[in-house]
Amino acid sequence: MVEVAVKSKIVVVGNGMVGHKFCERLREIDNSEQYDVVVLGEEAHPAYDRVHLSAYFSGSTKEDLIIEDEKWYEEKNVDLRLGQRVVAIDREAKTVTTNSGEVFNYDKLVLSTGSSPFVPPLPGVKQEGVFVYRTLEDLEGITEYAKKSKKAAVIGGGLLGLEAAKACVDLGLETTVIEMAPRLMPRQLDQKGSDILVKSIGTLGVKVLTGVMTSEFTGEDAVTGISFKDGSFEEFDMIVVSAGIKPNDQLGRDCGLDIGERAGIVVDTQLKTSDGNIFAIGECALYEGMIYGLVAPGFDMARVVAQNLCGANEEFKGADMSTKLKLMGIDVASLGNPFHEEDTTVVEIHDNHKGIYKKLVMCGEGKKLIGAILVGDAEEYGQLSLFVKGNKDLPDDPKSLIVKGGGSIGFSVETMDDSDCVCSCNNVTKGDISTAIEEQGFTTLDEVKNFTKAGTGCGGCLPMVKNILTFELEKAGVEVDNSVCEHFKYTRQELYDIVRVTGTRTFDELLESHGTGCGCGDCKTTVANVLASVHNDNILEKNDQIVDTNDQYLSNIQRNGTYSVIPRSLGGELTPDQLITMGEVAKEYSLYTKLTGSQRVALFGAHMEDLPVIWEKLQAVGLESGHAYSKGLRMVKSCVGSTWCRFGVDTSVDFAIELESRYKGLRSPHKLKAGVSGCTRECAEAISKDFGLIATEHGWNLYVC
Repeated sequence: MVEVAVKSKIVVVGNGMVGHKFCERLREIDNSEQYDVVVLGEEAHPAYDRVHLSAYFSGSTKEDLIIEDEKWYEEKNVDLRLGQRVVAIDREAKTVTTNSGEVFNYDKLVLSTGSSPFVPPLPGVKQEGVFVYRTLEDLEGITEYAKKSKKAAVIGGGLLGLEAAKACVDLGLETTVIEMAPRLMPRQLDQKGSDILVKSIGTLGVKVLTGVMTSEFTGEDAVTGISFKDGSFEEFDMIVVSAGIKPNDQLGRDCGLDIGERAGIVVDTQLKTSDGNIFAIGECALYEGMIYGLVAPGFDMARVVAQNLCGANEEFKGADMSTKLKLMGIDVASLGNPFHEEDTTVVEIHDNHKGIYKKLVMCGEGKKLIGAILVGDAEEYGQLSLFVKGNKDLPDDPKSLIVKGGGSIGFSVETMDDSDCVCSCNNVTKGDISTAIEEQGFTTLDEVKNFTKAGTGCGGCLPMVKNILTFELEKAGVEVDNSVCEHFKYTRQELYDIVRVTGTRTFDELLESHGTGCGCGDCKTTVANVLASVHNDNILEKNDQIVDTNDQYLSNIQRNGTYSVIPRSLGGELTPDQLITMGEVAKEYSLYTKLTGSQRVALFGAHMEDLPVIWEKLQAVGLESGHAYSKGLRMVKSCVGSTWCRFGVDTSVDFAIELESRYKGLRSPHKLKAGVSGCTRECAEAISKDFGLIATEHGWNLYVC
């Protein structure tokens, strides 16, 4: 008689990102499948990406956000039960009961119940038009209600609150963010970083109120506005509450597990609760008094429990709270502990004009990086994170880490240790990536991502992952493929040369002669730019070239689906009639107006169907498209020169108009900007443009790049 081994049973309560990560890690380690796994998910969908929820409002579908479909669970021998809310745990019988009455036995129980939005108990909070921002169902409700709304308020200026604000902007709503703390993102940014962020999102038309307390949501059946504790009032017809989270610990409370003084299921270093057969991971778990509201610590918890259930002896020792994201198109990152003040040295770059703030907080001797803040430009996030996590010595001039062109920092892929953590979301080291590339023969970034999971969380480490891939391939003597895409085995420069030599004028011709397949978004946009650069056909004439939507409408599509209209102002000159007409158009179509960095007036928020009439009105006073959407000459900036200025030595405005008129139709691989200064005082900043001219008493000096 053959004995059949009885498998132990693991029940996972919760099918969010962390619960899914536990299943993924367990099946990676448990090759013999010694455990039967049952996952009970309350929602109707498999686990989806909550980190990028706002992508739903800019075109992503439910299917795009779902991490793995139900077939994946079948293939991994994981019994996924959706729409099953656990209502009771019997620790003595080792069973869980769901709302449908089903009872599941367990040997080990993993609670991954996450958290719920904290909704302040304010009068009027249950009215129609008040939403939370947490699930796909929430997004659907917000989308539908926005169709009959105009002004939205977002309660909460943290990470999720700003994501909710982006969603409201994408839906075309006039949006105000309300934060009771004196600054935005109070857990990640200091006051200077918050001020830069407030200014930057303000340019997108988002109003920010900080340091204000809400007292009531007004309205009878549907919300009509917000009353504040200082006695002021603002009208809103939709409110999204994103004022923090509260751990979903009720199941733990009901079955007698230890609960924190305020909330959260208490766990030890192995994520065990007060019952050794029950684990808690993610936002429901309280570790050393801390609830981690980021996905990366939850992933690390999932890894520790999965490994320990398979015989390891791992410990969770807290988590790095570094995070990088793009909020409404603005890079924001926080690393380590940027608020540490005792015996520290600080280096800051604060460029209020460009909207960039960078701060390094170092130990007193300036040798170790304790924390950092990056707003407006977070390109250095990957390298800085290695100094924070790896406890590596900083270069002699730490400022070189955050200054463009600041010189070598003495730190590269070649000098990294295999133990350096590259992806904190999934705990992937440099050694993990290098080994995968060598043993699996990977040659593409997607292969590395799919296998190691590096870069699949917040995405902040992707530049570093790509650098490691390139380094390992070059070290192995493998030629690095810099092809545009799978359809064209050429670089952009090679495609440009082919088009110039052959005279090819359409994408289809080039695909037939030098490509394969049907093409994709990458190669179509690249070839479109190459064709425009070489031939520069009139974009409004009928031709077979690929024409971008922005070209067709002479306007730049924005994140909420409306367009920006930016007329050209040669040399910065505008007549009174032109200014009046632009003002009238802005008022008639409720457009947001702003002076751009290219000395032009921009009109934001135009709807596609209004564009022909808007351009007709502008052209009637001599205003034409400023090519603000194209890769070509944007403008030639000028000071007033000798025409008005007592220091001017030549007519800079006239020269700027002549140059811009001559080159305004030029298409190029990237946008071009120029400047003409009437004297060496350099008021037009000509020397920092792609090309520029500066008047002297002996003629004009030309500066290129």
